[in-house]
Amino acid sequence: MEPVTALILAGGRATRMGGRDKGLLTLNGRNFVNLLAEQLSPQVDAIRINANRNLADYEATGYPVIRDELEDYQGPLAGMLAGLRTIGEGWLLTVPCDGPFVARDYAKRMVSAAGDAGHKLAVASDGGRLQPVYALIHLSLADSLENFLSSGDRKIDRWYAEHDFSTVSFADAAEMFTNVNTPDDLAELEESPGP
Repeated sequence: MEPVTALILAGGRATRMGGRDKGLLTLNGRNFVNLLAEQLSPQVDAIRINANRNLADYEATGYPVIRDELEDYQGPLAGMLAGLRTIGEGWLLTVPCDGPFVARDYAKRMVSAAGDAGHKLAVASDGGRLQPVYALIHLSLADSLENFLSSGDRKIDRWYAEHDFSTVSFADAAEMFTNVNTPDDLAELEESPGP
């Protein structure tokens, strides 16, 4: 089986969080990127972090930190491309830094779905709608993504629509899509910290 590298996407501005870097938010005294890395490490061959600020804090986790190649915080696709350009072979499995929970079989289900269908892309769903930053992308799509971004487009759904992809339901693991965008979201999570 080809190697799978997890990429924690922490490259945004976090404007709704008042600029606080969401990957460095804490739950029970642990920052989100470390919580995610712990859950992902038994599932994948390697872990990397995509970040564009607070680089020393992210480097302190011990995981390689990758900056966007594109300037000005161009969104998750820019982080995905930066990650693809570092893996050399296999698959990139992405998660956003602002959701501190991951299903225990996230990687396995994504890889199985893509492999069974012969697709180079798989996207998670909550059972009702796509969750596009939870994705599995084969290295062979890197040039397609670079060309898409070079055209000036940044819409993740539009790039996915250019390819056949597997939709993988995680309706049974809805906590994976807990999303902390605002200080209120964080306060709510701290009151009931999930699984």
